[in-house]
Amino acid sequence: MAIESSTSPRFFVLKHERGGSHDVDFTSIDNNVGEASRCPQCGDFIGSLPWLPPHRGTLELYGKDPGDFVRGVGDEVLISERLVEAFRAEGLTGLRGFHPVEVLRVRRQRRGPKTPTTPRYFVVTPVIGGAAVDEHRSRIQRSSPITCNWCRETGVDSIHGVVLEQGSWKGDDIFTARGLPGSIVVSERFADFVARHGFTNMKLTPTEEYTWDPLRRGPPPSSPG
Repeated sequence: MAIESSTSPRFFVLKHERGGSHDVDFTSIDNNVGEASRCPQCGDFIGSLPWLPPHRGTLELYGKDPGDFVRGVGDEVLISERLVEAFRAEGLTGLRGFHPVEVLRVRRQRRGPKTPTTPRYFVVTPVIGGAAVDEHRSRIQRSSPITCNWCRETGVDSIHGVVLEQGSWKGDDIFTARGLPGSIVVSERFADFVARHGFTNMKLTPTEEYTWDPLRRGPPPSSPG
């Protein structure tokens, strides 16, 4: 059964583009993390433990050259200097941090030049709570019921389309939605920004088409609501 599409504005889930020409991973050499944020309503921890400076580590390069977007530690991601400059110049919102990263080594996992061109990277964290998932219009199987309407922190077994609650979006161009842990959501303006600049290692999927089902559990047995 197809999920009902949300009205404009449109949103996209942002993921690392596996197997692409700019596929790259980052491995931190330090176990330097802080305490997770707490929900302002129920007080429970939300999100992952924050990655604290110094931000040092190794790039594992699977593609031809390192991309502009790299998964970091926990909720943090690495973005290239050219992405940082364009993000600021165009007045986009939703990222915090912008801490420099020290790349100690690049390990190429496929054949290619021994010394690839490596951009300068910065660690950023998408804001939490930029919008909320519409439980009645989304197709999400959860491992336990939602008990807090603000953080909506529960385990997720499978996702077969997501719609955000109308009126819950705060205007940020990149964020983590309440009720959708572990995924980064971006605005249509951010998707256009990526396309115009040709930023790499970024896979954008419309939220209503986004599927995550590692255990092949399938969609919910019936449409909610």
